[in-house]
Amino acid sequence: MDYGYNHHWNNRELEISVDMTHLLVIGGASSDILHFKSQTAASVGGAGMYTAMAAQRCGVQVSMFAPRPKPMPDELLPVADRLTSWQGPEVSPDNLGHFEIAYQEGRTTYLEATLGAEATLSPEMLPSDLTMYDCIHITPLLDAQRQLDFVHACHQRGAKRISAGTFLDVCVDKPDVVRAILEQADFFFMNQDEAVSLFGSLDTTRTPPGKVLFVTLGEKGAHVIQGDFTTTLQAAPSKELDPTGAGDTFCGAAVAYLLLGLHPVMAARSAMALAAQMIEHVGPTALLWPEPAPEMPLDPRVVVADPQVQKVADLIGALHEVTPFDFTDTYLPPIGHPAALDYFFTSTLQQFGFWTTQNGKYHQPLIAPINGMKRKGSSYLYETYLHPLDEDPDFYTPRRQANQTRAEMVNLFRADNGTDPMPALDLHLDQAHGYGQDMLALGLTPEEVIQQARASSKPLKTFTELLDMIGGYKEDPLRKKTGLLALTLDQRPEAFLSPGKDEQIWPVIDYHVMRSCLRIGLVEVIDRELREKLADREILAPADEWAVRYPAYLAIEGIVAGSGKSIGAVDWFFFNSRRRCPEMTEPECENCPVDPVCAHLKELFQPVLRTTFY
Repeated sequence: MDYGYNHHWNNRELEISVDMTHLLVIGGASSDILHFKSQTAASVGGAGMYTAMAAQRCGVQVSMFAPRPKPMPDELLPVADRLTSWQGPEVSPDNLGHFEIAYQEGRTTYLEATLGAEATLSPEMLPSDLTMYDCIHITPLLDAQRQLDFVHACHQRGAKRISAGTFLDVCVDKPDVVRAILEQADFFFMNQDEAVSLFGSLDTTRTPPGKVLFVTLGEKGAHVIQGDFTTTLQAAPSKELDPTGAGDTFCGAAVAYLLLGLHPVMAARSAMALAAQMIEHVGPTALLWPEPAPEMPLDPRVVVADPQVQKVADLIGALHEVTPFDFTDTYLPPIGHPAALDYFFTSTLQQFGFWTTQNGKYHQPLIAPINGMKRKGSSYLYETYLHPLDEDPDFYTPRRQANQTRAEMVNLFRADNGTDPMPALDLHLDQAHGYGQDMLALGLTPEEVIQQARASSKPLKTFTELLDMIGGYKEDPLRKKTGLLALTLDQRPEAFLSPGKDEQIWPVIDYHVMRSCLRIGLVEVIDRELREKLADREILAPADEWAVRYPAYLAIEGIVAGSGKSIGAVDWFFFNSRRRCPEMTEPECENCPVDPVCAHLKELFQPVLRTTFY
């Protein structure tokens, strides 16, 4: 999938106390001479320094473990001032690393490379207790085995999460050691050449379950690889001056945003925006600026109509009937049923794709008879998943889901008239397999996920990070199904999961919500061609869909903030708009509470794209 991105929607999540978000970077600073664009410049450098300063600019505390010059050179004072602590052996400034780098016609040449005192760093020098850090990033250190030794030492000393990078020579010379680091790190960073060297091709690049691999592609963007699922991202616009440290800047920013709660794809988007800004200036100049890190620009074809958002927020805020759904009904498990938790984990990941296409356009929604009643879309799916509830509750276990057959799924989804109405059966089977396989590989069950979340000081954040590793949930950068599951578990009478203080579930954006946003005028389609495609219900490219979906996300976030209603209440209100403003018949504006302020753009339709996200 391919998306545009702007991360200011996540300011609420970013308001996490910096005391709770602390990164330790192993790797230090150097004194560099750079040759680029017919210029020569002296600059501070070093993989650890670029990583640390990028992460610090993105809003987390950063400490660095590296040779510490005494006295501190003037050019390194801005770096030292921004660090929470600079740990490591004291050395003379003359013992810092030194690199002389030339950039010509897209090629990087190291004219001189001296690691200096950084070559003497050893795991034994680390503090005995590393539990105070939320993550530890280990730079390549020019020695793959030493980097792996640091990984082992960090695990032994209580590291919560580990991040690492690499470089081409060690991928060529010691591929097995690099693979061992990749298997033991939570996050790993490499460029395209390194990935090809290690995996044979980009297409075959994979990670173990639960791990995230970021592969930078230069001006072509980046890949975010979560197990066997890859998201391709376009690069941020930039006018390159000095590319030194671009990869390390991306790495530091991505790790920071991951620690602050962003989905890996969104973290990469934001990181690319900072790296793009950084390479427009000499050395780390832009990383030392005091203002917040830059945002990836929105697709200009669609904008959030802020005045309309405020009007609708004011109206919804005054409606007493805008309340959350408790996720109890005849098509859902009885309150207190022992298999209810497993049921919701297993069925929610299948909440997508309830419509068909014909001749390259949207055709009709899923409506089929089940248990004597006609059900539509999500309600139909929920009811099908009730079938095993009492007679075969083991059906919902990860092992059964991982080994589910196509015949079993056809039987599960069969309507009263004997037909299989699911438009994308094979995708549903893939999602079941991915969910079950990842849960088994990670040793998780729904109950274990909930226990870990409840034991955390930030239950929602922990819950979300776990689901970011699990098939069926991990793939969507806007986390629609994860958000839906969180709402369900929070609002059910059993109260399986409750967000912590200052935690709030994000907008749950499906096609009903997008259709409402377009017709009400919460988002405005500026581009004529895209507007016509939406009105004609044509199948869209992923970038076209994202151009609408992400502004819809921002608009709903604005509704929540402006109305004073919970996201659960707002989501249920907009989800039920499918009855007032349906796909196939004329909207019933007289029955819609938003009618007084609605833009009545009835011709517009949600983006038509077959995806497992919603």
